[in-house]
Amino acid sequence: MSRSRAATLRDIDEAALGLPEVTREPETGGRPVFKVRGKTFAFARDPRKDAFDPETGEPYDDVLAFSCTAEDKESMVSNPDSPWFTTPHWNGYNAVLLLERDLGRLTVDELREVVTDAWLAKAPKRLAQQLLGGS
Repeated sequence: MSRSRAATLRDIDEAALGLPEVTREPETGGRPVFKVRGKTFAFARDPRKDAFDPETGEPYDDVLAFSCTAEDKESMVSNPDSPWFTTPHWNGYNAVLLLERDLGRLTVDELREVVTDAWLAKAPKRLAQQLLGGS
């Protein structure tokens, strides 16, 4: 299986559930929330009025959120060609947003990196060090 193919929703599940101590709510189906030791690091967001289609004014119903560092957020959302975005509601939060419909703009490898970085942003330091091979 080529990991350079376009990413899908299933790839989020596989990437997240492949990391240590991750839980998914609900366990199958539905709009997932991924947690490490009770801390959310990635989730499918319910529609909100702050993230909307500029053409129709309708709230997006396919927003995904991923934790990140402030530096990564700035880098990810500053490129106008990037699928990543933020809204004023997310000012001050270290997280980026992505529309499910834009998942195909990422490769599996790119998505796996974002999911792993999101996990690292919320995982306890010792658990993160174990994943990274540190002591």
